[in-house]
Amino acid sequence: MIIQPTSLAALTWAGAASGSAAQSWRIGSVLSARPLGVNPQGLLVLQIGGLTVEADVAGGQLPAQFQVRVLSLGAQPLLEMLSPQPDPTLQRGLRERLPQQNGYAPLLATLAAVAQRPMLRQLPPDLRAALAVLEQALRSPAEITRGEGLRLAIERSGLFLESLLAQPRGNPALLPQDDWKGALLRLVALLDRRAPAPPTQNGDDIAPPLLQRGLQAQPRAPLPVPVAGDDVEPLLDRLHGDVRAALARIEVAQLESGTGPLPAWMIEIPLHGEDGRDVLQLQLEYVIDASDGGRGWNLGFALDLPALGAVQGELQLREPRLSVRLWAARADTVQQLERQFTALRQRLAACGVLLDQLSCQLGLPQPTGRYSAVLLQATA
Repeated sequence: MIIQPTSLAALTWAGAASGSAAQSWRIGSVLSARPLGVNPQGLLVLQIGGLTVEADVAGGQLPAQFQVRVLSLGAQPLLEMLSPQPDPTLQRGLRERLPQQNGYAPLLATLAAVAQRPMLRQLPPDLRAALAVLEQALRSPAEITRGEGLRLAIERSGLFLESLLAQPRGNPALLPQDDWKGALLRLVALLDRRAPAPPTQNGDDIAPPLLQRGLQAQPRAPLPVPVAGDDVEPLLDRLHGDVRAALARIEVAQLESGTGPLPAWMIEIPLHGEDGRDVLQLQLEYVIDASDGGRGWNLGFALDLPALGAVQGELQLREPRLSVRLWAARADTVQQLERQFTALRQRLAACGVLLDQLSCQLGLPQPTGRYSAVLLQATA
């Protein structure tokens, strides 16, 4: 990123040649920096170590506050943007939970198998009630296709449970019955009393946190192999491990959501599907457009339905403008989605939304990591 001083910055730079500001710009120095806004020429104005400079940003995003290290001086100083120092408590939490976590698909398959067992009626009432609460926490397709229903599904996805309880009226005794993490915690407490948790079996192949992996459509997992007779105990053992793995996955997502420079969340919503259960994955992030300082939201989603195959999408909202890109793994699904484009354009126009792009491509995009190193080049 090439940074050219404004007239004020040029005077400051020149006047600071023998002052403290010049001393702070030594090679190896670490300086605080923050964006101040965008000037009439469309250049990003930054304050770095007491100096105000302009940046012609080719791409990328800058957080509200960050640090840079001076790599070189002269007519074109080179600054390296530093990543924030990781919180040791957060890092320890991630190290503990990453080997334990797993997706929701195995858990949903085990729940379906347990529900088919005649012996289920002989389980203790409190365990049957906890299973019913977990079933209630699954969302229906009709719910998430409405704005308010999707908002509620995100709020009750488990990612924000502690935030809800921390509110002035939050009360653990009044835990929302349809919060996914809350339902998992109820169930695992009963399963822990029944028997010790099974050991983690992920081995050395530990997947990174969800935000670092990017969106990935998750197909349904096969049902567990039936056990001879009516013995439900092996399935309950498997359920115990699946519930703990799902809880670890939520906690990894919670820990990871606060590590980036801008707000971002990876949210997974279990759904009642046709003849089974599915997982909707959402990636929601707040963005600042480095080219003009505009702010908005990016919403990505991934879903794998038996009738459609894997589908992925990205919506970029810069009010009132919206861009929509879709991808599908199957050609017939692409055609099916494109047949809905006219109706979608009409509904968006009726809402006052200006549609810049609406497309659907065959094949899924490659997942991309969210974090990368940024170099700043400054011109004095």
